[in-house]
Amino acid sequence: QVQLVESGGGLVQPGGSLRLSCAASVGLFRPYAMAWYRQAPGKQRELVARISSNGSTNYADSVKGRFTISRDKTKNTVYLQMNSLQPEDTTVYFCNTDPPSASWGQGTQVTVSS
Repeated sequence: QVQLVESGGGLVQPGGSLRLSCAASVGLFRPYAMAWYRQAPGKQRELVARISSNGSTNYADSVKGRFTISRDKTKNTVYLQMNSLQPEDTTVYFCNTDPPSASWGQGTQVTVSS
């Protein structure tokens, strides 16, 4: 059973920072690219950031220069450092493989508001 557990979300003011974490089951984590996704109500799911098994990264244009994805293979964990957060970043964030597996975690809510 694939398991993905996201954490680290919260309420932050515009311009603030958060660091999201995603703990993934070993069999899922090591061979695959991992990614962070977000989906606002009524909108399509968006791939925000991706990191390959060899560490190369890609970002959506909307977060490029503000967000940084990383992974710790020893902890089977992938991170998303989010800086300069804006209200439009408010939504639930999920991690999964890229392309995504059928198993999604509960996500972590990020709210950017003054």
